[in-house]
Amino acid sequence: MLDFSLVSAVVIDFGKMTKWIPTFIDGTIVTIVLSLLTVVIGCVLGLIATLMKRSNSKILNFVAAAYTQVIRGTPILLQLYIWLYGFTLIGIAIPAMPFLGPTYGSRVFLTAVVALGINSGAYICELLRGGLDSVDKGQMEAGRSLGLTSTQTMRYIIIPQAVKVVLPGLCNEFIMMIKESSIVSVVGVFDVMYTSNIVKASTYSVFEPLIIIAVIYFVLTSVLTAAIGVIERKMNTDA
Repeated sequence: MLDFSLVSAVVIDFGKMTKWIPTFIDGTIVTIVLSLLTVVIGCVLGLIATLMKRSNSKILNFVAAAYTQVIRGTPILLQLYIWLYGFTLIGIAIPAMPFLGPTYGSRVFLTAVVALGINSGAYICELLRGGLDSVDKGQMEAGRSLGLTSTQTMRYIIIPQAVKVVLPGLCNEFIMMIKESSIVSVVGVFDVMYTSNIVKASTYSVFEPLIIIAVIYFVLTSVLTAAIGVIERKMNTDA
């Protein structure tokens, strides 16, 4: 049987969390910055991998396919550990950049950005591939008939049309990364999830900081989801 006598001894007091509000805010800002940088890097890598997959070079096709398969087939925490601890054993390490500050310039933060960005790029690659495939193949022929090269046609005609298709997916990737980035707290990155460890160690309260962090994540994702809805409606109206 469950022993409910311990429940009555637990006192939930959110009042003592008020002085930790700046800490929660700082952690939330770090989470947003980390997620934004991750998606930006992911977009660049995803676009490169997509173009490599669409090239006529078998070597480029193989490299892009291997990249997406390996990244999507392994856990993100494992990838983070490899970047942070594994590669350092063979002399590969992301250097710290002190001029960016103790948080954003730390080696662990920058390594987390790179690891999550590479992970995000593999998924964004599939989003972009689907977006490019959705553009009518006649667009490429039309561009070539106007005297544009394949690269110019891709840059000025195909990609702008594909962006409208993949933009909602990219926004959803950002929302997903907001939540998935909480994994970096395991390696000591000062994000919103890591603030719970700080508060717990100082106040010996476990439940309250976790509930506050849950509310923060819920508010962030809800606001971003609403923003995506507005963007999608505007795009449908413009179309």
